[in-house]
Amino acid sequence: MKKICSVLIAISVLLGCEDTKTSTPALNESQKTETTKTTKESEKKKAKKKQKEVLITNDNVLDYMIAYGEKNKERKVRIVTDFGNIDLELYNETPYHRANFIMLAKRNYFEGTQFHRVVKDFVIQGGNSDGWNVAKKREKIGKYLLPPDTKKGFKHNRGVISMPSGDIDRAYKFASPYEFFIVQKKGGTHHLNGEYTAFGKVIAGMDVVDEIANQETDKGEWPKKNIMIKRVEVLD
Repeated sequence: MKKICSVLIAISVLLGCEDTKTSTPALNESQKTETTKTTKESEKKKAKKKQKEVLITNDNVLDYMIAYGEKNKERKVRIVTDFGNIDLELYNETPYHRANFIMLAKRNYFEGTQFHRVVKDFVIQGGNSDGWNVAKKREKIGKYLLPPDTKKGFKHNRGVISMPSGDIDRAYKFASPYEFFIVQKKGGTHHLNGEYTAFGKVIAGMDVVDEIANQETDKGEWPKKNIMIKRVEVLD
C-alpha cells in the first residue's frame, strides 16, 4: 500500500511540474490593445526617422524645403559658441533659407563645425570644418543648392546673416546651403546686396560677433585658434 501511494505521489508531482512548464498566461484584451499600440508607435517612429533621412538633391530641394517649412515654422535660433551666444531671427520672406537653416539645426549639423573664416570689419563665416565628421554629416543630408532669393528687399546691414546661395551656373560663388556668414562691418556690406541671400538678423549677441571677428587669423583668413560652434538651438 505504501508503494502504491508513493507511485501516485510521484505521478502527481510530475504532472504538476509539466503543467507549470507548459502553461502560459493569456493576455487580456487591455494588454493586447497596449501591445498593439506600442507596436504602432514604434513603426511610426521608424517611419518618421526614415522621412527625415531623405537625401536632398537639386531635383527635390524645393519641394522638400516647402514641405519642411510648413511643418517647422520656427524663426528664432541661437548659435552657441566658446565666446558666448548669438541669437538670430530668420525671415519668413526667405522661406527656403529659413527652412534649410532650421532643418540643419534640428539635425544637429552645426554641432562641431567652426567659424572657419574671419575677416575683421567685414564678416565671420561658419558652418564648415576640416574634420571628416562634418563631411559625413553632409553626405547623409545631401548635395544640393538653394535658389537665390535676393529680391525681398533685405540689405546686408551689420548683423545680417546671409548665405552664398546660387544656381548651378553661378558655382563660382561657392554656393553652399551648409555655410553662412554674419556681417560684422559697421554700416554693412551693401556691395553684397543682390549677390547673396540675406535671410535673417542678429537680435542679441553682436558683442560675441565682434569678439570673434577680432581673433587672429592666418593668411587664409582661418582663425589660428579654433572657434567652435557647439550647437545651434531652435528657440521659437
